[in-house]
Amino acid sequence: MPVHALVVDPSAPAAVRLTEVPEPVPGPGQVLVDVSHASLNYGDLNDARSGRAPVGAVLGSDAAGVVVQAAADGTGPAVGSRVVALTAGSFAERVAIDVGALAEVPKGLDLAQAVALPVAGVAALRSLRAAGLGPDKRVLVTGASGGVGRFAVQLAARAGAHVIASVGSSARGEGLAGIGADEVLIGLEGLRRPVDVVIDSVGGPQLVAAWNLLAPGGSVQSVGWTSGEPAVFPPYATVGPAKSLTSFVIEGDVGEDLATLAQLAAEGALTVEIGWQGSWDRFDEAAGALRGRRIPGKAVLEPASGGVDAPRLSPQN
Repeated sequence: MPVHALVVDPSAPAAVRLTEVPEPVPGPGQVLVDVSHASLNYGDLNDARSGRAPVGAVLGSDAAGVVVQAAADGTGPAVGSRVVALTAGSFAERVAIDVGALAEVPKGLDLAQAVALPVAGVAALRSLRAAGLGPDKRVLVTGASGGVGRFAVQLAARAGAHVIASVGSSARGEGLAGIGADEVLIGLEGLRRPVDVVIDSVGGPQLVAAWNLLAPGGSVQSVGWTSGEPAVFPPYATVGPAKSLTSFVIEGDVGEDLATLAQLAAEGALTVEIGWQGSWDRFDEAAGALRGRRIPGKAVLEPASGGVDAPRLSPQN
């Protein structure tokens, strides 16, 4: 029987429409999951508008829920297991997921919190790892109030680094010192000393400024581009002592990293900030708040309607 899902539709206000799609058929190494929560990322919004996801494709990357059919090859979690996953097409009531793309959710961790971990948490963890994080490093996190930024601040602080959190306003910086930021700056104002690592999700002129602050041997990891502005490097900006600007994308199985993040969150060692939570038929509201940078942390969607007084997306065929 068909299931409800959010699909790409360029004619819709947020380029996303709630409709019905065929129920997924899992492959031998996949489990079937009833999705209780999904989280929204900037990348999902860009996929819907940029053409990277074709018209009619189910949107989404982050999912959490319960396994209703185990993998036919005997791998992965059993029926009834609570899981979190990074998988394409997560904005559906039921999703077939590769066992390497998920992790079981520990007791004590709510699925609404777990679902904030996949894209943002894995991006933060892996970009810091790729940049050579260590206790002697000065780490600059731009867009630090967002999903990736908040996790990067916490993970860098746990590693003993000196963490500098850059935000767009004083309001956006609230709470960052409490989760590990040694300095909280508006933009890069007042930052004079070089930094060893930059986790950048803003792009544009701020990326150029961050590059200019990078110490010899340092690394900029470009994990996002929320500014939507071009980055123009002045002549000779890339000539001099060796340092690197690396494009970042999540590749390969993420199950092990997801399990690490979920365990940290369950222990209270990693704080999950949810700035918006509601039914997925309020997708336009969530998308607008995310694009308008009115959400600290993550936006969490629940694939169930009813009981919420707000403009809704109407299911269409």
